[in-house]
Amino acid sequence: MSKYFFHFTLIFSSFLFADPIIRIPQIDLKNTSVSRSKNVMIVCQDDKAADIGLEIIEAGGNAADAGVAIAYALAVTQPKAGNITGGGFALYYDAETKKTVAIDFRERAPSSVKKSDFLKADGSVDQNALRFSPKACAVPGTLAGLDYINKKFGLLKHKTVIEPAIYLAEDGFEVSAGLAYDFKSKKDFLMQNPEAKRIFFPEGEALKQGEILVQEDIAGTLKRLKKYGPNYFYTSHLGKEFVKWHKENGGLITQLDLKSYKVVEREPLIGKYRGLTIASMPAPSSGGMHLIQMLNILENYDLKEMPKDQYYHLLTETMKLAYADRSHYPGDPDFNYIPQQEIISKKYAKKLKRSIKMNRARPAKEISHGKVHFRESNDTTHFSVSDRQGNVLSFTYTINYSFGSGIMIPGLGFFLNNEMDDFAILEGVPNSYGLLGGEANFVKSNKRPLSSMTPTIVFKKDQPYLCTGSPGGSRIISTVLQILLNVIDFNMDLREATLRPRIHHQWLPDKLEFESGLNEEIVESLKKKGHNTEEVFPFGCAETIMMRYDGKHGFADPRRIDGKALGK
Repeated sequence: MSKYFFHFTLIFSSFLFADPIIRIPQIDLKNTSVSRSKNVMIVCQDDKAADIGLEIIEAGGNAADAGVAIAYALAVTQPKAGNITGGGFALYYDAETKKTVAIDFRERAPSSVKKSDFLKADGSVDQNALRFSPKACAVPGTLAGLDYINKKFGLLKHKTVIEPAIYLAEDGFEVSAGLAYDFKSKKDFLMQNPEAKRIFFPEGEALKQGEILVQEDIAGTLKRLKKYGPNYFYTSHLGKEFVKWHKENGGLITQLDLKSYKVVEREPLIGKYRGLTIASMPAPSSGGMHLIQMLNILENYDLKEMPKDQYYHLLTETMKLAYADRSHYPGDPDFNYIPQQEIISKKYAKKLKRSIKMNRARPAKEISHGKVHFRESNDTTHFSVSDRQGNVLSFTYTINYSFGSGIMIPGLGFFLNNEMDDFAILEGVPNSYGLLGGEANFVKSNKRPLSSMTPTIVFKKDQPYLCTGSPGGSRIISTVLQILLNVIDFNMDLREATLRPRIHHQWLPDKLEFESGLNEEIVESLKKKGHNTEEVFPFGCAETIMMRYDGKHGFADPRRIDGKALGK
């Protein structure tokens, strides 16, 4: 256990508590352990997909090949978030060139989109159109992203990395405990779509754990992609079927939208924290910008020696400041100037630090976005891969909601994303995660929506040290932040760092969320400081690799119960 949690102080507001870990119903956390290996480590939300990743590496592939194969497999085994028609972000460290690149395959707004497409007659936002209709679907980027990663960084042919997913879909697999829960909890939602009902609810009942799930439709789609390549979706018959359905059902996506979609390779955002280098995702993700911003603020404090109630108070106030900025500044950098370097500057962090009151909680109405000097679905999925050559992949992708819009196109076997909800339609109206967006994230033709996805690689002496990321919508950034703090500041191993109860505050709503397992005395102290606290169901699912002098360590977050860390 970290020395931090054994630290005694004469300050009576510091509370000692024994081995606090997250409490997750029906999961025995005593059986969770860190996986260790010398050469290869894969950490993924799904055990079958993780196995496929290792098989690809053993067949001569590298981290890029394994990642592409895992992503295809997750589209079959985790259809609530794994996908071929969503989008996301990846960070890739190339051991040969010693360069890290940020790969943006985020979805894009259709060219014909107008704000009025998502407004009612009275001028209010039409939430159904924005979230559950064909118009909610943005132009997908996943297939283009997988093709880009495979061709630029991979060693194996595309047909090799897609093949395991085809076998999974065609031959079927046992429904896991997590997938059975997903089907049961979303039954009413999914049963509204005839295709989802037919595939996942035979005889009107959700498939149960241990039953075999066969998905012939997505197997057929994947076979076509194997034969013709991912571009078959963007420029040929598969895309034409996709567009034809949208046209007939009130969607907005056209053939030109698909043909013009491009992956963007960007420079990662780079920060420094306690002598380590933090590489994370730039805009249109807000993740890297606000992760580094919060680390910069917290670096001004000795967190390890701080009483624990004060630490959680400081962490909360820091989150408020960053999320207030998130409501105003981030968006698509190809459409707006995004002050990323200003926000991640140490100077700006010191300015924000001066506004923090250690004796009380500042109400949200007292906080606005900072004056810098220039003029998220809970159901995402993340995985981390490190291969024997030293290449590292941090990969996060999504269809936004759990099972996206809930709509499946007949015969194709995949859910449509509802990423248009990640745009700001009207100022002051939050998205489904309660997040506000400023003018930089207003919906516009061909624009990429703001995201909280935070794939991150940490370097120690120019060598990869940590690779992490998480699903969780607006809580992604705070989840990744706490993983880094637990490892870097409190010297925790990956198991302890992951199982510590998390907190989250996103400025608005003005509410401090905490997971079960957080010490009750700390919660009471936070209430006395003026925090509006609420215990919430466990959130996030950090999939983390630590690359040490003695090998590689991996830990799969049990908050989503089908995960696996395995090495070779």
